Amino acid sequence: MFEYMLAPLEDYTCNAFRTLCYQNGADLTFTEMTRVEGIIRNNKATLSKIEINDKTPVCIQLLSSNEEQLSKYLNSFVPFEGFMGFNLNLCCPSKNITKFGRGGAMVRRVEKTNKLIEIIKKKNYPVSIKLSLGLNNFEKENKVYLQNIKETSADFYIVQAKTSAQKSSEEYDYSVFEECVDTNKKIIANGGINNISKVNQLKKIGCCGVMIGRSAILDPAIFNKFKGKDVLLINKIKKNYFDLCQKYEEQDKYYSNFLNALKTQKVD
Repeated sequence: MFEYMLAPLEDYTCNAFRTLCYQNGADLTFTEMTRVEGIIRNNKATLSKIEINDKTPVCIQLLSSNEEQLSKYLNSFVPFEGFMGFNLNLCCPSKNITKFGRGGAMVRRVEKTNKLIEIIKKKNYPVSIKLSLGLNNFEKENKVYLQNIKETSADFYIVQAKTSAQKSSEEYDYSVFEECVDTNKKIIANGGINNISKVNQLKKIGCCGVMIGRSAILDPAIFNKFKGKDVLLINKIKKNYFDLCQKYEEQDKYYSNFLNALKTQKVD
């Protein structure tokens, strides 16, 4: 089955937004990127990112490069209804992250990636990877992303078709997906997926699904649109989101960010 996934987006993918997208056709959702060291220190802001309030299918996205910290967290983790596994972030472009060999800098660290995967698998939890094409164009040309996919053992791989150094305005390189699919691993395409022709292109290549981020903020019904199903009007979607935010007492920034993103959208 071809899957439609909601990307993890900081200050957007709270409980309410994940559930809203699930109600509008997303098959799987992800929490915001969460630092493992913050979890084990019981940092309030960090813990709020993985506070789950409903049964929406969700993967917890973790930023980690320390086996001891990851093990400590997993030893205290209790699965919940709707939990679909952990996702390791190997794509964050922040220099404050990559300078310590994490995020986008982890793509080339195959041995370290496998150690983290094995720690999660020993607990019998599903694990996936979200990775960029490398830290820069040099790493992309040397196909570090392909080596990571080939030599690690995650359940599936979400490939963001850009290097971590590229700006958001730069084009995504869909030409990489064919070689990723040729590894015989489960590949989910990510990056600039905003129309059905791109989805059909990626299906033809052999991708097993797509992950949608910014386009879902502008149109949470995009998942059902791509599936050819009936969609709600944008004013109904806004009301549903507001009701969910109230129900889950989400922070104001999530609701404000969502409304600001929708300012250019037509209200029917």
